[in-house]
Amino acid sequence: MQLHLKRYWTINLSLLLIFLSVSLYFIHYLIFRDTYHIFKYLVGELAFLPIEVLLVSIILQRLLDEREKHVMLKKLNMVIGAFFSEVGNRLLKYFSSFDSNSQELEKNLIIKNNWLRKDFIKAEAYIKDRSFNITIKSNDDIEHLYIFLLERRDFLLRLLENPNLLEHESFTELLWAVFHLSEELIVRKDLRQISKADSEHLSNDIKRAYNSLILEWLQYMRYLSKDYPYLFSLAIRTNPYDLNASPEIR
Repeated sequence: MQLHLKRYWTINLSLLLIFLSVSLYFIHYLIFRDTYHIFKYLVGELAFLPIEVLLVSIILQRLLDEREKHVMLKKLNMVIGAFFSEVGNRLLKYFSSFDSNSQELEKNLIIKNNWLRKDFIKAEAYIKDRSFNITIKSNDDIEHLYIFLLERRDFLLRLLENPNLLEHESFTELLWAVFHLSEELIVRKDLRQISKADSEHLSNDIKRAYNSLILEWLQYMRYLSKDYPYLFSLAIRTNPYDLNASPEIR
């Protein structure tokens, strides 16, 4: 029904504009009685019309592309927000427990309300230059991580099925890293009886996912600080790296 009305409106508008153009040319003829200039300028305008259409199309297309990109980014960030609410924030805590230098990391990731773009960039640069020392200290810890990821497996699969995520390469890579880690844990028969070599292998998988997770978390926090300060306030009060963080306003 809406498509039919839109098509009907387009046809009527086109006919109206053509009628107005013909009417104005006719009025011009009635006043000046000069068909020569009418056809002269008509041919000149028609000759320039393709270039005009090209220029307008390029500008309009660029504006439409920018608007579409902005709308898609908002939708993607809603998905990313759901990911951190359901999985990401808890994963940061789990992964942090495997990091022997987590105290040093926590000092650099306590985000404040007055953080600017340069502060987030500085934090991202610190993560990229940092070498994570991931060690599985207890088989109980890895089993708890396995249970957590197993419970969220359906949620992760639904995210991977979202075609819009192809537009966000870094987040897609993060999902694959987390999903791969969950697969590694699922296929093992007994996580309480893993060998030293297997432990090192899983540590590398955790390290890969952890690095991507922190960087994506920082990008998401920067997005909230710019566009959604009220959500940013809650994210700060539930910062997994701030031991004194509390969702309640103090």
